[in-house]
Amino acid sequence: MSMIVLIALPPLLTTDSGIVSAPLWDSTTSTYAGLLTVTDYLNVVRYYNLHADKLKDIDKLVLSDLKDVEKVLNVKAPETLSVSPEAVLYDALRKQLVSRARRIPLVSYDSDTQRTLVTSVITQYRILKFIAMNVKETDMLRKPLETIKLGTYGSIVRCSMDTTVLDVVDEMVTKNISSVPVVTTEGILLNVFEAVDVIEILKTGDYGNLTWTVGKALSARSQHHPGIYCCSFEDGLDTIFETIKKSRVHRLMIVDDNNYLKGILSLSDILHYLLVEGQEETNHA
Repeated sequence: MSMIVLIALPPLLTTDSGIVSAPLWDSTTSTYAGLLTVTDYLNVVRYYNLHADKLKDIDKLVLSDLKDVEKVLNVKAPETLSVSPEAVLYDALRKQLVSRARRIPLVSYDSDTQRTLVTSVITQYRILKFIAMNVKETDMLRKPLETIKLGTYGSIVRCSMDTTVLDVVDEMVTKNISSVPVVTTEGILLNVFEAVDVIEILKTGDYGNLTWTVGKALSARSQHHPGIYCCSFEDGLDTIFETIKKSRVHRLMIVDDNNYLKGILSLSDILHYLLVEGQEETNHA
């Protein structure tokens, strides 16, 4: 935990491969100590934006200092939920639902060395793709989103192409979100600014680029960026699962026929429906 935060950044820079987290290891106790995620770097960016006089010390910030950053920003510490590789998947996911964790590290215990070992990290996307590829009983998934009231529709944080990256980071940190839709003044969806876009800016090594506008930051995206995924009120989860089968989806923007933003469907929403609401509907059927 004494590693310099900026030195720990490279694993999260490989955004083309979808790497957005890295397990942390406490060498003093030989135990798993949590996950380093893009959220940690958003917190660091906001911290130094609020305390510009301390920016000169950013190269000295170590991983163990992240807790102090969280306290100053008054944000909750990231969840340290982990499960054994032998745990029942359903039970692990129910634990995830009651936490704020978006991914679950699999931590095993080596009796020979008497140490814990992080064997893998299960993300919400990997779980949903597994379901999409293997579950054939899709009758309950054909109900339109509007009918099952799935997604977030009120108080959606939005930005414009002229909003600064730092302003969006402030919203992400204070609202604990990982993306912000980019819309016109009329509410037409143009794009989505994501937490990983901040990582791309940090990749340049010029922190002054954080004053860029959202539009400029989006124009600097890799040519391999998959774009945004949308759906409508009329779509069911069966249709959305077809998209998940083929593409690495983290969220879908809910739009009408004229591309006006109406809501956001997150992977957490889908998992919650499958594990809780959908199950209750099945029990009452």
